[in-house]
Amino acid sequence: MKQIYSDVLQFRGTHYDFGYMQGELLKDSLTVENREKQWKLRKPRFSVEEQEVKDAILRFAPGVWDELVGIKDAMEWPMERVLMEFGGYRLDYVKSGCSILTGDDYMVRNYDYQPKTYEGRFVFFQPSDQGYAIIGPSQRITGRMDGMNEKGLALGYNFMHRKKPGEGFICCMIGRLILESCATVEEAVEMLQEIPHRHSFSYIVFDASGQTYVVETSPRGVEVRQSNACTNHFEQMKDENRNYLADSYRRLDTMNEQKDQLSSSYEAFRLLNDTDKGVFSKQYKNWAGTIHTSAYLPKEKKAWFALGGDQEPVVFDFDKWLAGDDVTIERITGEVDTDLPFPHMDKNAR
Repeated sequence: MKQIYSDVLQFRGTHYDFGYMQGELLKDSLTVENREKQWKLRKPRFSVEEQEVKDAILRFAPGVWDELVGIKDAMEWPMERVLMEFGGYRLDYVKSGCSILTGDDYMVRNYDYQPKTYEGRFVFFQPSDQGYAIIGPSQRITGRMDGMNEKGLALGYNFMHRKKPGEGFICCMIGRLILESCATVEEAVEMLQEIPHRHSFSYIVFDASGQTYVVETSPRGVEVRQSNACTNHFEQMKDENRNYLADSYRRLDTMNEQKDQLSSSYEAFRLLNDTDKGVFSKQYKNWAGTIHTSAYLPKEKKAWFALGGDQEPVVFDFDKWLAGDDVTIERITGEVDTDLPFPHMDKNAR
């Protein structure tokens, strides 16, 4: 078993200042050192045009561009490098797993991926210039792999495939743009229909109304349906599915068979986080091991978070934080059943 952690970041202020603060933290960090080594092994096949990315981001969440500029100024990098690392547009994304379940008042999510991509940051951000405040774990610094905003909109996504990528945003930046700009599931669905998609993912959106929408997206189309459980296959755009889906159907069947017997958000959390319930995954070497389990309760404005399996969640009261009450915990700890390196903790995480 490997002991792991996520640092808790809290910031109130402008997007630029938030970016600058993050850039200062990233300087000389293991995360950046390991990313540099990863790029040497996997050269990008295209260049990122600054104006193209800027125009795309400004259309949906202008503050995110200011955050990228703040990172650039703090790190003293050329903008092209900042966009290649943190811009979330026209970049490649490797395969992953993930399972999501919603109920009357909760969304619970297993984030299943490869440890060498995990950056170990759980972020609170309350912008003073524009956009909604967000709580949740980050991916590629500016993106969000799941989260909830101050309006009670919660979001997570599940990987489908990387076939025939388009010229659009990758999943974690889409997550950030939605949470930054949308107050309700209806607004989120509308933006997901408008935003350009780089790869094929399902985005699950949930809010205090108790409504859940699964938005199946690819560079070639978008379909919307309602469901309380989602794994790694499309139900409507079936032509987009991968060939091997047995594990995805198995996890979905496990959640569907048990969801009606769950009497609380805590029981739902246990269904996904307990390693013996059939949803938690230990396939870390196959890019599909569960690294964290998160839960969002929009009516209570609370977020739960745990690293690894069989864990009790750390509970964050987002409402209190929005009112100015900082959380006292600085680091969330846990353990996973793997010896693979994590880039924010280990050298040579390639």
